[in-house]
Amino acid sequence: MKKNAFMCLAVLVTGIFVTSCNSDDGGDCLGDFTGALTENEQKLTGTWILSSIVSIEEVDITDDGEDNPSNNIYAQYSDCQKSTFYTFNSDRTYQIGQSQSFEGCENVLTTEGTWQLSSQTLGMVRNCLLQNIVINFSADETNFYFSDNYTVTEVDGNTVQTDITFTYTLTP
Repeated sequence: MKKNAFMCLAVLVTGIFVTSCNSDDGGDCLGDFTGALTENEQKLTGTWILSSIVSIEEVDITDDGEDNPSNNIYAQYSDCQKSTFYTFNSDRTYQIGQSQSFEGCENVLTTEGTWQLSSQTLGMVRNCLLQNIVINFSADETNFYFSDNYTVTEVDGNTVQTDITFTYTLTP
């Protein structure tokens, strides 16, 4: 049943990557973001680690033999799943993936591309696709979060449609 939890992570990550993607209708590939960072963008440089996943509806994605749904999806994740990160570099490149600091993690992957932050919209270009995510920062700008609606498959196979908020914390 651990595969169900990993499938949930895969679906959530895929949902993150697909949300608001647009491709160029022509034969040309969408260009990378370039240029110097604005003052607003500088706050995003660094590595941000997943620190919270909260859903409006309670879900149970753990294979612990108990019916114990919770709004706290993050608490139901394994260490491997919790190690998701974003790294935004000052040269406009980014990486999204899972840390390789835990042995035995399956489906470890890293995605790369370029980024831009315009007001509260984070634009990321990867493989000719543009993804736009509306993000919000905490008052001290050490956390950012975004929300969207997802379908979560619980450990018993039931599906739940719910809004989920992902929070990332800047590493020191």
